[in-house]
Amino acid sequence: MPKTAKIKAPTLRNFQWRGVNSSGKKVSGQIMAINESEVRAKLKEQRVQIKKLKRRSVSFIAKMSHKVKRKDITVLTRQLSTMLTTGVPIVQSLKLIADSQRKAEMKSILSIICTQVEAGTPISKALKASSPFFDDFYCDLVATGEQTGNLGQVFERLATYREKSEELRSKVIKAMIYPGMVMLVATSVSILMLTMVIPEFETMFKGFGAELPAFTQRVIDLSHFIQDYLLLMIIGVFVFIFAVKQARKRSFSFRLKTSRIALKMPVLGPVFSKAAIAKFSRTLSTSFSAGIPILTSLLTTAKTAGSLHYQVAVEQVHKDTAAGMPMYIAMRNAEAFPEMVLQMVMIGEESGNLDDMLNKVATIYEFEVDNTVDNLGKIIEPAIIVFLGVVVGGLVVSLYLPIFKLVSVF
Repeated sequence: MPKTAKIKAPTLRNFQWRGVNSSGKKVSGQIMAINESEVRAKLKEQRVQIKKLKRRSVSFIAKMSHKVKRKDITVLTRQLSTMLTTGVPIVQSLKLIADSQRKAEMKSILSIICTQVEAGTPISKALKASSPFFDDFYCDLVATGEQTGNLGQVFERLATYREKSEELRSKVIKAMIYPGMVMLVATSVSILMLTMVIPEFETMFKGFGAELPAFTQRVIDLSHFIQDYLLLMIIGVFVFIFAVKQARKRSFSFRLKTSRIALKMPVLGPVFSKAAIAKFSRTLSTSFSAGIPILTSLLTTAKTAGSLHYQVAVEQVHKDTAAGMPMYIAMRNAEAFPEMVLQMVMIGEESGNLDDMLNKVATIYEFEVDNTVDNLGKIIEPAIIVFLGVVVGGLVVSLYLPIFKLVSVF
């Protein structure tokens, strides 16, 4: 399958201009846009004759505040769905949405799309050329809507799909934040105790002139080690993270291995796995129900799996299905999907309601992810208590052991 050129993210620029308006008065200002032609078109609409136009870079804060995010595309999709369903033409819909946008980058993207559509370019191609946010899955569904004349219905499906995907993504992120924050706080407290508190106690212990308990001495030795090598350890962590990122970029097998390791992590691994299955089911259902052939739908679904392990599995399912094998058997051979999913896909294939069954699978797994995240505190609370007790509690006990020993002597 030939590779398509990757669309680069649009770069926002600040255009400073000076000119003369329709009354002959000198005017000036600045407009944030992606390209110069858009600025010239806007000023032409305002009947401003441009005398000077300079391109300037945009400040970091302004760039971040006007940057388009995934959620913005989801909102745009829902707006287009609503307008097209009520009978508003596509060009008018794009212009109305662009006028209500606060972000300059979104305004520019919509302006580019609108200009191309007015020139006769299909909306699917205009979307694909304007921004990498409109991926193959998005554009393929829109192209199908254009061909069938159901563009409003397709945008409705896309909006629902993206809203559920965003919700699922936020739940997975929420699942990662809680244990991450606990580990960060525990590590920070331990380092502060080892570098600031224990040295003070060590000075006091030296004044006792007595032999320290073995556990306390080991903690003091650890304190010396942390004080001497903390900076090197921090640098080492950053070097390790950088090395892993580089290895993931350069090696497909390493990326696949780390993806599989993530799925085997305690507590979080099942959340990632269920989220990937839910996304696979929702994407395939949305694509297939929109009229895209099942083999094409599988290829698109593989690219949006969100997990390399499941991407490889879905690609294998595509190959086996293309060779004439029923999809549920191909999925079983991939050894990546639970039996319940296979049974529901089999029923869907045999009854001709595959999209409905996939939707049900997605709903079930989205509910399981939601339930797991909501109960995450109860699930990992015992492990957190043990961890804090061993690490922080152990440090506190080591500080008081010499004091207890002295009290028993006197």
